Amino acid sequence: MIYVFDAYGTLFDVDGAARQAAETDAALKDIWAALSADWRRKQLEYSWLRAITGDHADFWQVTSEALDWAAERHGATADQAARLLELYRELPAYPEVPEVLDRLRARGARTAIFSNGSPQMLADAAQSAGIGDRLDALLSVESVGRFKPAEESYRIVTDHFDCAPEQINFVSSNGWDIYGATRFGFVTNWVNRSRLPTDRLPRRPVRILADLKGLQ
Repeated sequence: MIYVFDAYGTLFDVDGAARQAAETDAALKDIWAALSADWRRKQLEYSWLRAITGDHADFWQVTSEALDWAAERHGATADQAARLLELYRELPAYPEVPEVLDRLRARGARTAIFSNGSPQMLADAAQSAGIGDRLDALLSVESVGRFKPAEESYRIVTDHFDCAPEQINFVSSNGWDIYGATRFGFVTNWVNRSRLPTDRLPRRPVRILADLKGLQ
């Protein structure tokens, strides 16, 4: 069995950078949550627009440009933005992640990350969260230069594992990612931490989970 996880919002808490920065910077105390939400929203919007238009840039540039927009909107300084970007390389994993990966691997499963994140971003995040030795591969869309949910990006996974799409259990907290992965043929597990409605799209997740602990 092969379990492949999206990274940001699935294994790693994308609000972790702003939350941590606000713990030591009183000026961020009242704005960090809104700033983080806008940062994430723009990060995704920019990745989708670049995928559609073909104006590709790696995810670190996209993340930095999204932060520039969010920082300007919420009045964060250049120094604060630099600190937030630095912390993004060290996002915390959700609490259940190590135990879930250990459980799957104890059953003989192979585990990997497949993400829009650049290879260095993924390596930094996995090392910082202490889960690098629990993963067989860190797969990035940079090998094809097009962000998810483009079909050719998902093919990176099947090419790496030399398998059919239906042999991949794909796990993501992002509904748009689940749509793309289901369309490609993966067995999809949507981690719906925010209890959101299911997206009104032609392909639905095979399973819906409250968190990673429900992964079978």
